[in-house]
Amino acid sequence: MDEQRKDSLTAGADGIIEGRNAVIEALRAGETIDKIYLQKGETDKTLGHIASRARAAGVVVVEADKRKLDAMSRTHAHQGVIALAAVRAYVSVESILQSAADKGEAPLLVVCDEISDPHNLGAIIRTAECAGAHGVIIPKRRSAGLTAVVAKTSAGAVAHMPVARVPNIPALLKDLKKQGIWVFGTAASGTTALYDADLKGPAAIVIGSEGDGMTRLAMENCDFLVSIPMRGKLNSLNASAAAAILLYEAVRQRQG
Repeated sequence: MDEQRKDSLTAGADGIIEGRNAVIEALRAGETIDKIYLQKGETDKTLGHIASRARAAGVVVVEADKRKLDAMSRTHAHQGVIALAAVRAYVSVESILQSAADKGEAPLLVVCDEISDPHNLGAIIRTAECAGAHGVIIPKRRSAGLTAVVAKTSAGAVAHMPVARVPNIPALLKDLKKQGIWVFGTAASGTTALYDADLKGPAAIVIGSEGDGMTRLAMENCDFLVSIPMRGKLNSLNASAAAAILLYEAVRQRQG
């Protein structure tokens, strides 16, 4: 398993690295970077060099307008580039599955389909660790990553819970199914009631985004769509609460 990364020489306590030289130095040092934001419309050679070097290292690069960068900046001298350091390195999906096999356990995975709120992702990682899940999987884009906010919200669980990052969630789900893992999505319109879902075998629980739920393609690649009973006047739960309910139903079934 990848070790937690060493303290950054360039990032602040919040994991923000800003300014061209600082970001270049972080890339040169091989620091684990979650994402790099480049100012939209800026096309000079240095920023182009940062973008190409970052992409070659597998770092997600996104364009952002100056107002967003200004809001993120601590120094107000970001020079058109801000990087977010990852608090630990990502692992491969294969290593998560191997870890379950080594323990002689049926894999229990949590797949986060575009969870953009770092507090929700941190809470999901914390619950996954407490429930004994083998790993959490997130997409490279349109998702929170392993940033300092996520680490803090996870109450230290990021140090223990392997997290993989993949380019495409629907493709991942197809691959997991080929490997004999049942995929359970959470949806208010689900046709499988929570307490009828069989979570004792190899299982991947898919949690959709805070506002829109699972994407259509992710939903289409689930074996079962699970509905959580709603007894009150509201018809949906927070994403991390939904993850907790399914994970602990899996725990209950697996120890029965």
